[in-house]
Amino acid sequence: MAGCTAPVYGHRTASGRANCPVCGTSVRYGSYNSYPSYLSSSSSSSSSFTSRSSAVGHTRTKARWSPAGSTILYTPEEIRTLTPVRDNYEIRSRISDLRDVFLCHAWNDRKGAAKELHDLLELHGVTIWFSEKDVRLGSSLLREIDKGLANSRVGIVLVTPSFLQRVKGEGIADKELSALLARDLLVPIVHNTTFEDLREVSPLLGSRSGLSTTEASMVDVAAKIAELVAL
Repeated sequence: MAGCTAPVYGHRTASGRANCPVCGTSVRYGSYNSYPSYLSSSSSSSSSFTSRSSAVGHTRTKARWSPAGSTILYTPEEIRTLTPVRDNYEIRSRISDLRDVFLCHAWNDRKGAAKELHDLLELHGVTIWFSEKDVRLGSSLLREIDKGLANSRVGIVLVTPSFLQRVKGEGIADKELSALLARDLLVPIVHNTTFEDLREVSPLLGSRSGLSTTEASMVDVAAKIAELVAL
């Protein structure tokens, strides 16, 4: 068996070590041995970067109602807002034949943002009271809204510029809000406007935080609502 040539030729140079029948092997294959070390260093750097990013931005976590395998993350503020709604939803879930969600929206949004949100929620299997399909032709709109509120477990309010104008005019939306605010079952969803604008029109509703399509897409917002009402 060949021996190390270091006692005779020395290993002061890379070529001298490479020509050694013993030590040269470790050099030729050393790069493979060192590769995991490189990966470990890279992974450590990546982890450090993620930690710094989390420290700079919001720390996002899963909610207690998130199912195993969920990839949906929430800010602490979203958790505070949605937790009491979830608690009451779980209580009302014992009542059969209720819709998951009552969708409150401005009339002008019925074929736009409200329809988009409705369709996204339906894709998740959420049952929704939606005026476009639940108010029968010739029926009393106010009476149908009362029935929708009574037969839903959670209310979501789609706050848009059109909705703000409607609340200013004390339209039907104001009646819906009063009923929803009386119970802790309300989630405002701000779209194409801000919570600051909402507070100017409705301080009570604006005092509650909620979800915003400025920070996440409508697709993401719908996924959070769907997870909120999943049992």
